Amino acid sequence: MKARTDRFGRTELPERQQRALQRAIRIEWATIGFLAVAITAVGLVMGGSQAMKAAWIEDLLSLAPPFAFLLAVRLVNKTPTRKYPYGFHRSVGVAHLVAGVALFAMGGFLIYDSVSGLLMAEHPPIGTVVIFGQQLWLGWLMMGVMALTIPLPIWFGKVKMQLAEELHDKVLYADADMNKADWMTAAGSIVGVAGIGLGLWWADSAAALFISVSILWDGVKNMKAAITDLMDTRATTFDDGKPHPDAAEIDDYLRGLPWVAEAGSRVRDQGHVFHVESFVVPRHGMHPTMQQLLDARDGCIDLDWKIQDIVLVPIDELPEEVGGAGADHQSERNR
Repeated sequence: MKARTDRFGRTELPERQQRALQRAIRIEWATIGFLAVAITAVGLVMGGSQAMKAAWIEDLLSLAPPFAFLLAVRLVNKTPTRKYPYGFHRSVGVAHLVAGVALFAMGGFLIYDSVSGLLMAEHPPIGTVVIFGQQLWLGWLMMGVMALTIPLPIWFGKVKMQLAEELHDKVLYADADMNKADWMTAAGSIVGVAGIGLGLWWADSAAALFISVSILWDGVKNMKAAITDLMDTRATTFDDGKPHPDAAEIDDYLRGLPWVAEAGSRVRDQGHVFHVESFVVPRHGMHPTMQQLLDARDGCIDLDWKIQDIVLVPIDELPEEVGGAGADHQSERNR
């Protein structure tokens, strides 16, 4: 049987993931459209409220993940070149880092701004407006606008979370997390404005501080995840919750081959897909042929679409990093 050498370094996604990707693109454009309306509406009614200001800035920052995702997906399917031999899937990780830094920086600024308001005991003024000849407290408009911005982010976040898992897309996951922050921010703003109406001057700054801490925490989480992925940490699930099971499945498959005594793999996350280096120790007296190595490689690729390509390295002893002799001792020493 001829080995499928065209599978090495493949860049295309399977049909199911392609459909998911197209849906994700549509959802992200819909998110941008919604945010454009929300940013305009909140900007028109925010007045001097710190909570509304924080919510408005948070909506502006919410544009970063969708734009980062849309830019990344334009690059991921480009064919690998001599300059970029691993392809362009890692543009997803770069976009993830950019979104995380933006969230972290603005979260820090807003915390400073909110704490300053509390320490200086600022009393944010909320005036009145005349609508159809009737005088109306602006706070009612603020709370009404923020209430209208709650339902769609809840739906967007739910859909994006499902698509992020389907595509193993951490930018999409970060965006889903951001949508959760969006509706929580809107709810916090309503509480802050209502507090002003009840005479609690500090409620507005306190709500702004709550929103700011949420933004900062989103930034910290996403920066940490993006940086560790770019540093070739062990591949994890899309939510960084646990090591990705593909590594164990590859090792189990290789150990099941007649000529393999032991196997261990290093798996790096390239974005949507993985690059794998598998070390195999042949059984005593057995020397794998080229065809056996190619068949083993193709078998590993067939385990999961995320295994973009794999390098098999016959070796006499497994390195410690993939479970070789001395690995337990090294693990204890690193604790």
